[in-house]
Amino acid sequence: MSKELINRYVWLVDTIRRYGRISRKELDACWRRSSFGDGRPMPRRTFYNYRQGVEQLFGLNIECDTTTYEYYISEEDPHDRSVTDWLLDSSAMSHVLTGARDVAGKIFLEEVPSSRAFLGVIIDALRENRRLKFDYHSYTRSKPTSGIVFEPYLLKIFRQRWYVAGRNVAEGRIKTYALDRMNSCVMTTDSFTPDPTFNAESYFHDAFGIVVTESEPRSVVIRTDPRQAKYFRALPLHHSQEEMVHDEFSDFHMQLRLTDDFVAELLSYGPRIQVIAPPELKARMRSEYQQALSLYDSHA
Repeated sequence: MSKELINRYVWLVDTIRRYGRISRKELDACWRRSSFGDGRPMPRRTFYNYRQGVEQLFGLNIECDTTTYEYYISEEDPHDRSVTDWLLDSSAMSHVLTGARDVAGKIFLEEVPSSRAFLGVIIDALRENRRLKFDYHSYTRSKPTSGIVFEPYLLKIFRQRWYVAGRNVAEGRIKTYALDRMNSCVMTTDSFTPDPTFNAESYFHDAFGIVVTESEPRSVVIRTDPRQAKYFRALPLHHSQEEMVHDEFSDFHMQLRLTDDFVAELLSYGPRIQVIAPPELKARMRSEYQQALSLYDSHA
């Protein structure tokens, strides 16, 4: 499938979503104004083919209300919608960057570890409920672990890295692995039945990133000045985040587990934030800052 065709599907979904409901006449007017229409309406056959393509590629149904003859996208599951939004954004971004080759020297992208070598294999294993086998080199070990047999339950992207969570067969417990630290990942012929008690939506619900512990979620309060508060509003630290605005500061309340990756995130903001609660998180932050300061005091 060509990028041009995918971009047309993206345009169609984005246009219908923005309008909520749209008639063929309104859709044709939008098409004529777009870079795809070249001033001409969308042929009926083309629209029919694009509707089928959108359903196959994004899993979205473009329905027609026969009472108003308006087109709309049928109600989506919130999680499915987030995946679709990510696919649409990625496709749109790819289209924009593809057309920017002439200014490539002026565009600077963040370098991130590649996961594309095994992403397709893992998606196939998720679809078919088949076990994976791979070698894994954790940052906490000097040598890689070979021959891990794994039942994949879900994929998650965090900080531009892909992770897969599922059951490590040998250990009999749920674990999470980063795709960029895998080697020789293959899908085996062994099928499995996912644990019916496992809920993919709730597994990371109380986590900050990809670290999941058995500790209970805690009520966290982070205080910021008005400037930093704007950043937290634009990009919340956690989905449970709620803001209490005061005259000279904002308190951000959230409910999550206190994990190492969350502490590291808070430390990255330095004096721009203050932990108000819970007491053990305040103590952890104080200890981390004191250890960091001691490194400089010892070499003064």
